[in-house]
Amino acid sequence: MTVNENTLEQAIITELQDKGYDYLYGPDIERDYHEVILEDCFKASLLNINPGITIEIIQEAYKSVKNLGLLKLEQLNEAFHKFLVEGVPVPYQKDGENRTFTVKLIDFATPEINDFKVINQFSVIEYKTKRPDLLIFVNGIPLVLFELKNMANDNTTVENAYKQVKNYQLDIPTLFCYNAFNVISDGIDTRVGTITSDFTRYMTWKSENGEKPQENATDFFTVVLNGMFPKVRLLDIIQHFIVFQDLQGKTVKILAGYHQYFAVRKAVERTRKALKEKSRKVGVVWHTQGSGKSLSMVFYTGIIVSDPEFENPTIVVLTDRRDLDGQLYGTFCASSKMLLRQTPKQAESRENLKELLSVKAGGIIFTTIQKFEEEDGVINDRSNIIFMADEAHRSQYGLEGKLDRATGEWKYGMAKYMRDALPNATFIGFTGTPIDMKDKSTIEVFGNYIDIYDMTQAVDDGATVPIYYENRTAKLKLNEELLQQIDQEYADLADEATEIEIEKSKADLSSIEAIVGSKERLNMLADDIIAHYEDRQYVLTGKAMIVCMTRRIAINLYKTILKKRPDWDKKVRVVLTASNQDPEEWHDIIGNKAYRDSLMVEFKDIYSEFKIAIVVDMWLTGFDVPSMATMYIDKPMRGHNLMQAIARVNRVYKDKEAGLIVDYIGMAAELKSALKQYTKRDQDKVPDLGVAYSIAMAKLETLRDMLYGFDYSIFFGDSNTKRLKCIADAVDFALGFEKDEIKDFIKEATALSQAETLCRSLMTEQDKKEIEFFKCVKAGLCKVGKGNVTSNEINAQIMKILEQAIEQDGVVNVFEHIGQKNPEISLLSDEYMEQVRRMKHKNIAAEMLRGLLEDNIKVFARTGVVKAQLFSEKMQNVLKRYNNRMITSAEVIEELLNLSKEMTEAYAAGDEKGLSPEELAFYDALVADPEVLRQMQDTTLVEMAHELTDLIRKSRTVDWDKKQSARAYMRTQVKHLLRRYKYPPEQARTAIDTVIKQAELMSANMEI
Repeated sequence: MTVNENTLEQAIITELQDKGYDYLYGPDIERDYHEVILEDCFKASLLNINPGITIEIIQEAYKSVKNLGLLKLEQLNEAFHKFLVEGVPVPYQKDGENRTFTVKLIDFATPEINDFKVINQFSVIEYKTKRPDLLIFVNGIPLVLFELKNMANDNTTVENAYKQVKNYQLDIPTLFCYNAFNVISDGIDTRVGTITSDFTRYMTWKSENGEKPQENATDFFTVVLNGMFPKVRLLDIIQHFIVFQDLQGKTVKILAGYHQYFAVRKAVERTRKALKEKSRKVGVVWHTQGSGKSLSMVFYTGIIVSDPEFENPTIVVLTDRRDLDGQLYGTFCASSKMLLRQTPKQAESRENLKELLSVKAGGIIFTTIQKFEEEDGVINDRSNIIFMADEAHRSQYGLEGKLDRATGEWKYGMAKYMRDALPNATFIGFTGTPIDMKDKSTIEVFGNYIDIYDMTQAVDDGATVPIYYENRTAKLKLNEELLQQIDQEYADLADEATEIEIEKSKADLSSIEAIVGSKERLNMLADDIIAHYEDRQYVLTGKAMIVCMTRRIAINLYKTILKKRPDWDKKVRVVLTASNQDPEEWHDIIGNKAYRDSLMVEFKDIYSEFKIAIVVDMWLTGFDVPSMATMYIDKPMRGHNLMQAIARVNRVYKDKEAGLIVDYIGMAAELKSALKQYTKRDQDKVPDLGVAYSIAMAKLETLRDMLYGFDYSIFFGDSNTKRLKCIADAVDFALGFEKDEIKDFIKEATALSQAETLCRSLMTEQDKKEIEFFKCVKAGLCKVGKGNVTSNEINAQIMKILEQAIEQDGVVNVFEHIGQKNPEISLLSDEYMEQVRRMKHKNIAAEMLRGLLEDNIKVFARTGVVKAQLFSEKMQNVLKRYNNRMITSAEVIEELLNLSKEMTEAYAAGDEKGLSPEELAFYDALVADPEVLRQMQDTTLVEMAHELTDLIRKSRTVDWDKKQSARAYMRTQVKHLLRRYKYPPEQARTAIDTVIKQAELMSANMEI
């Protein structure tokens, strides 16, 4: 049997017939080929679904639908869609009075009463004669077009089908005045889109009833048919899940993706349940950034405000930043014509919010969370308020009180103020990043997850593009001797300051602006960004963003770039909020709010000269410029803040393959850590809080036992003064413990605190307050010391040393300059070694050396398999003998110093042979067996190392080490090289394995 387009066409017809659609063969229908509406069916259906309608009114409705009175196809389509969802108003007279009959084109409330037809080979004559493969008609109106291709033909793809649909829009545009959406398919690859969608926005529909798609599943056509074309589902999608937006003067028609549809429907059902049970908690929708979360909020709101069952509630939309409030408000306003049927309003103040909520029902009101802490008290106690929070996990938590240890008062988070202000509202949250279960009580405020759409799924679906990472770390090397002086200074300060202050000082120093923003470093940073950007400025529209650590660094980098590229004065701008403390010279650079708003419009304009935005915090969340493909990051970030920021480059845009993150601050570990939350495929499973609860209760019992004999019941009374005294007495009591017991108390209290953050929702109020007591005692034990030296005072003593220690080592692209010496290798001088030998505290000296050598072994491990293993084994052997008391502290120091010297010499060995670190690593792999050096000339082995490195560079591809065929090819190439150089056969097998391991390591640390 031959498989062709007709095979798929007939299969779809059969599936739709099974769903109750009537089937007609196009050529068999008697009609005018210039008409696209089935007139007889249309009029009969209107008569059926509009009680009391007359033939005259039906005729007028038909005329209105036929003559939409506009020029552009998008506007014609939007005008008809309004008729479709709201009805056609037809004026008429009755008993001498002017009246209006709103004619329903579809009865959405009773889907089965409508007429559903599937028709194939339906020819249309307009500018040309065209015959689409399949059309779905509802009440005689052509709402959905299918264009199909033969899956057995290698030369025809769904992209060919897409191009054909776009040509139909030019050749028979009248058909598309009534089109809801299109389906393109070859049977395996099936996608849906609207009349304004480009090919990248034709999306797959991967779920039939809201179930999670299987990994690597094909987009079989039956999934779309079962997911979108049951009669009730199709009408629901058309009525509630299509939106028109005006983007930069262009009308764009957007169809919800499957993840948006099912998430919103789940959210609506959970809202119905929450209102019925009066639980006030709907839940949280987590849809990763860039996948249309804002529109999901619009779709949800549209259903809630239009469904009579919800009795016209008031929707309060909450954001935690003013700029986000404006952006989300803009999205809602752009979608308000049909879906929302009203214009949203923004609350200017708490009083204004109260005024806007004074109505009995209805309305969509935007506000920021800060308005809830302006003052206490109830704003409105109505129960028909739906409170919808954007980025629900960032700041809307904190229901329980926390003790202010300075005043003894209980302080509450914003969630409590929100609940107090709207005591009977029902809460739902939307977020673009996963809830951090460790330190936020989001679920306690909003409820459990409603739906999860993670980053992996979004990229797999094409809802977002993947993000690539490039490390161009601006290396800062600190002089080793001066570093030791700093460590010694901290050791000396330990007699004057508490441990907590010293640790805070170290944290301050590690991120101090003087280091990151030094003139020399910014000069190199500007050079590298300019060079990198000029290589990429022709990618798409050339839009890029630079994220700086502080406002001062942002301004200085801006000035530095303009000094180097004066003609970039319109290309690069700084986007910052103004401050009263700003230097006068910043004023013209930063401007006012109106200026920043104009910058936002300009940056979103793909044709504007403004290409590079330098930011600190602004535009890192909720700001969409789909064509932006590059982000340069020179600011430490972590967790959801990092993911929110890098998601600025994951938007789908035309031919955009991916977004690029260029790292100048060294955030690879933070990025890897943050991504772990996104790439798990079991994200619908909430962590078992019961385990954390058991741990917390066990730790609480342990701490009670440790404080046995001390009565702290007064802590739970009403007196702040007595509560503070109780904490002080408890700290004094605990200081009577042995030194190890104090450490154990702090350790147990820390573990309790960590467990508590996971399971607070399971705890009683008494448990929470008791845990707060133990946390206070722990903090007191950490702070009580032999003096009151603050971290600022420590910084003042250390700063001069640190300034001397900074040595700029240049901006190093570790992938391009892999042949250079790695600056992380510590070259230990004889003077330094002698200083270590003379140290009084031998155990501390040994520990310091151990840490230093471990770091250097890790550096070796990034380049060379053989030496890293060799040095690791040597050090472990030394430490094992030391731990077993086989050698003394002085002896272990001597052996570790000798190992340090050996490592330094080993790293320099490549210079003598003219080998780069990679080439030296392959040389080591070749000579790992001593027998090889006996049988071969060293010059030959050096030549082999050069050639091996070049071979690996040229042969490797992305993920080659995970593909058996590619690995086999690589082994064959290495084997041929060894034979050509007459490498000893007995050692060849082991050498090949070692070389392949080295090649894998090389690939892991270098970009393709």
